[in-house]
Amino acid sequence: MIQARRAALALAVALALFLVVRAIQAHRSAPLALWHMFAPHEMSAKELERADWRAYLAAEDRLFDEVRRNVTEKLAPEDQVPANRYFAGAPIYPGRFAHDWNRSYELAPDGPPRGVVVLLHGLTDSPYSLRHVGRAYRERGFFVVAPRLPAHGTTPGALASVRWEDWMAATRLAVREARAKAPAPAPLEIVGFSNGGALALKYALDAIEDETLARPDRLVLISPMVGITRFARFAGLAGLPALLPAFAGAAWLGVVPEFNPFKYNSFPVNGARQSYEVTQALQTRLETLARAGKLKALPPILTFQSVVDFTVSTRAIIVSLYALLPPDGGHELTLFDVNRNAAFGQMLRLAADTALNRLLPPPPRNFAVSVLTNASPGVDQIVERRTPAGSLAEDERPLALAFPPGVFSLSHVALPFPLSDSLYGLDPDASENFGAHLGAITPRGERGALIVSLDSLLRMSSNPFFPYMLARIVDGAGQTEKTP
Repeated sequence: MIQARRAALALAVALALFLVVRAIQAHRSAPLALWHMFAPHEMSAKELERADWRAYLAAEDRLFDEVRRNVTEKLAPEDQVPANRYFAGAPIYPGRFAHDWNRSYELAPDGPPRGVVVLLHGLTDSPYSLRHVGRAYRERGFFVVAPRLPAHGTTPGALASVRWEDWMAATRLAVREARAKAPAPAPLEIVGFSNGGALALKYALDAIEDETLARPDRLVLISPMVGITRFARFAGLAGLPALLPAFAGAAWLGVVPEFNPFKYNSFPVNGARQSYEVTQALQTRLETLARAGKLKALPPILTFQSVVDFTVSTRAIIVSLYALLPPDGGHELTLFDVNRNAAFGQMLRLAADTALNRLLPPPPRNFAVSVLTNASPGVDQIVERRTPAGSLAEDERPLALAFPPGVFSLSHVALPFPLSDSLYGLDPDASENFGAHLGAITPRGERGALIVSLDSLLRMSSNPFFPYMLARIVDGAGQTEKTP
């Protein structure tokens, strides 16, 4: 009894200390701006279940009008700067572009669609992130539906109150729209990036037992959020000091200038909490259906993942998803290894250097594995090493690809963007301009002079192996067998 009381007292002291530290951090953090405090009125999950695509777009128009009236037109003079996406005079203001990629969109092929695909973007992101994939699908004759998920594309303040069930409802709405554009038996595919990958997988799992949901014929997951860091489990506690007005900043894990036209830089505690909850719901559903022997009804899953990922757990993708999949499902995992060029060998952390061997179970496996890695240590040329499902043999194929100079790995955010992406690319397309070339910045100078930390600028934001990934995606589009 005494030990239990001591343990409870120690826990209470630790919690109190944690809350005090969070309160102090919040008090010292940057002040909240209009875009942190204002959230436009999104449709609820119940409203989304009853709505169609036209109603969702009409509601979206009202959202962006709310942001214009309550944020853009009310900015204080000190916020009317070129590095603020909410300032109408800024080169990065989305309203000045020919197309605002924060909004939902559709892409129609030239002729009758041979299939349809739904694109689901990631957390804090926008439909911009999968536009290159969408264009490739359209060129293959697919009709493309790319929804803006609730609380995205408007203000980061919207993420402070959203629920993951709202994202799922929007996903179901987008699939309904997709099926209306290309009814069965035309193939239906879903591509999900990061949090969108979790939503795509959760939808496919729900469709196994819910006959009202159209079943997808293939899933493509890019850096899917099957599992995240343990901190998100306690993110709700991190926001408790925000109950006091003086510590409103505690509701935010990061308050950062909004210089990206198509992605939030600031991140509220609720965003982390909802991402954790959706992964928990996803893993529970996976385990339940696995025990019932129903995962064989899943469509083929093709996943692309960097071996090192600061945002999502690569291990969770393997252990909580692929390890549960039955054989003969046509599932495949593609991993992008770290750069094993000798220039980085001595600087890589041991955990990063050995990640590939630690994460992958030995063959034979129930799923195929492809690894993109250096042909040998110190060699720039990249090869694909593929082990088919159920096989011990590994096939090697040279690729006309290499890590760019100075790049030691991919990152979570890099995978869906080619090196030529105007915003995130290392070699941006000059014919398209969104007011900034964030991926091409190579900062040199003194610390403290920039409005953003160097970490965000040094993180790789485009994928040198994007042509390989895109070919794998679109070459298999519409080729999977129908689920009986």
